Amino acid sequence: MLMAEYAERRFGLGPKASLTLPSDPKRYLKRQLERYDPRPSVIAAAPSRETIARATSDYLEMLRANGVIGDAGDNRRNSNMRQDMTGAKGSNLNREVRKFFRTSARDFYSQAVTARITAATQSDNAFAERLVHFWANHFAVSIDKPIVLGFAGVHEFEAVRPHIMGRFADLLKAASLHPAMLIYLDQTQSIGPKSTAARIAKARRRNRQLGLNENLAREILELHSLGVRSGYDQNDVVQLAYALTGWTVSGLSRGRLAQRLNLDGNYGALAFAKPLHQPGSVTVMGRKYSQSGKAQSLAILDDLATHPSTARHIATKLACHFAADEPPSSLVARLEQDFLQTGGDLSSLYRTLIDSPETWQAQGKYTSPWNWAIAVNRMHPGKALPSRQLLNAMRMMGQQPWKPGSPAGFGDRQSDWLGPDTLLKRIDISHRIAAQIPSDTDVRQMARQLFPETLTAATAQELSRAESMKQAYAMLLVSPEFLRR
Repeated sequence: MLMAEYAERRFGLGPKASLTLPSDPKRYLKRQLERYDPRPSVIAAAPSRETIARATSDYLEMLRANGVIGDAGDNRRNSNMRQDMTGAKGSNLNREVRKFFRTSARDFYSQAVTARITAATQSDNAFAERLVHFWANHFAVSIDKPIVLGFAGVHEFEAVRPHIMGRFADLLKAASLHPAMLIYLDQTQSIGPKSTAARIAKARRRNRQLGLNENLAREILELHSLGVRSGYDQNDVVQLAYALTGWTVSGLSRGRLAQRLNLDGNYGALAFAKPLHQPGSVTVMGRKYSQSGKAQSLAILDDLATHPSTARHIATKLACHFAADEPPSSLVARLEQDFLQTGGDLSSLYRTLIDSPETWQAQGKYTSPWNWAIAVNRMHPGKALPSRQLLNAMRMMGQQPWKPGSPAGFGDRQSDWLGPDTLLKRIDISHRIAAQIPSDTDVRQMARQLFPETLTAATAQELSRAESMKQAYAMLLVSPEFLRR
């Protein structure tokens, strides 16, 4: 029965109030992988990338009309755009532009958050949904950059969800080259210094040169694949950045350069503009790549996806997430070996995780605000909590969806979420949530049902002493049993 609890809390997102704990936890989890739906109806109904991109394109045209930015590739003026879009002092964004962020982009974001919360709350395949969240955080984009506001959910729904049961190489390419990631990491502004576009610009503007942007290349090596201290150096970053030039997003610009590159239509689509690409071969991690055009970067990503350092990096992150901050070396080694033997078959990796005894024997971890809020919603008696209320709670606790402080994503260690201030916030939120439960809720019985093996005598006694069921419910939500997974 203890393993049944772990199946719901450690691997999943917390049990539903109406759900019976599984009799065969390992088989229960593996069946979830088989039943996973990458596009449930609530996700399919979210605003499309084309709809969001069209609205964003209209917004950017307002910026151009007001002289905030120039054509795509004009680094000086696009730098001003980035400054203005973050609300810097002296911003000259007009009223209509501000309205865009208050209405259209914010509405796209809210609808995507609601879809994500609903999918996680309603799903009977919570382990699979938890994996979606894990990989979305691994390939993080952030709405800290306002132009990403509408695209963050689309990145998860289009680039992450369809690929989490396949090969890591496909997930790496889909997530790293998705339009939302290209926008977030400024890849749309990266132009090869010896490209056709750069030569033309230099001839026409003399000393004005279009520049290379290394952001995406650096994050692919450091975060998405090999990991830190894995043997790559700055030259590898630059060489990969050269190979990535040309990848951009169509339909966001309607200026002269976009028209010349045929990028002024097909709103929000991934595109490869060869005139922006750095010609010639590159060398990354000691291997030379002489392919032309987009084939060059795709070949590099395929090799990075199966590199031994990538296998170790992914194995360590999975073990840290599902077992402990300092996972057993035997668990990491087993996951790493599976990754190498299968060439990065993710479904096989998850089954190895399930079959590893270390995962079930670990003490577990303090749950993150997102997982805590979803667990509350899944077991909440009566109607599910409004998405807006959960979003406000997550914002208050410091884990607003798709808003990590950096491309590294949200922290996944206990120290990131365990502290007096965070606990006080959960207590406050718990009391607000408890006020909404039906008056006939038997919280003590609920606790025995949810934690048949781990409910301690101390927690049971505290619940029995509560003055009301609402107070008992608030206490349950911040009990050690509920705060750990």
